[in-house]
Amino acid sequence: MKFHQGKFNPKFPQKYNGNVNTIKYRSSWELQVFVYMDKNPDVVSWNSEEVIVPYVSPIDGRKHRYFVDIWMKNRKGGVYLIEIKPAAQSQPPKKKSRVTKKYLNEVKTWGVNQAKWVAATAYCQERGWTFKVITEKDLFKYK
Repeated sequence: MKFHQGKFNPKFPQKYNGNVNTIKYRSSWELQVFVYMDKNPDVVSWNSEEVIVPYVSPIDGRKHRYFVDIWMKNRKGGVYLIEIKPAAQSQPPKKKSRVTKKYLNEVKTWGVNQAKWVAATAYCQERGWTFKVITEKDLFKYK
């Protein structure tokens, strides 16, 4: 699969809560969500990688910064932090009969993602927001 990234130019820049000249998507899935945020009249404000959540990595035990993919406010006043991930990274890796480098990487990725998502959930709860992880299964459900 080819890695798809680039600069996003919103049709409704007044809805973007940040610098509209620096919006970057890092996957075709992010691009799809950006287009949805930009065009959907129920989305009154949004941004990408503007909210930073501190978390402690289970890998090195140190504090890191998690740049959440999307911050969004809807017409009803709901505020969401949204992470876009492949479905395979949104659940623990399946136990393998052999411990390979690939499997160890999957375990590491899962551990870091879990630490980020626990921190993001707490961050949102403190503010009355909602944290969601969406995958390609969520994106393609409505096509």
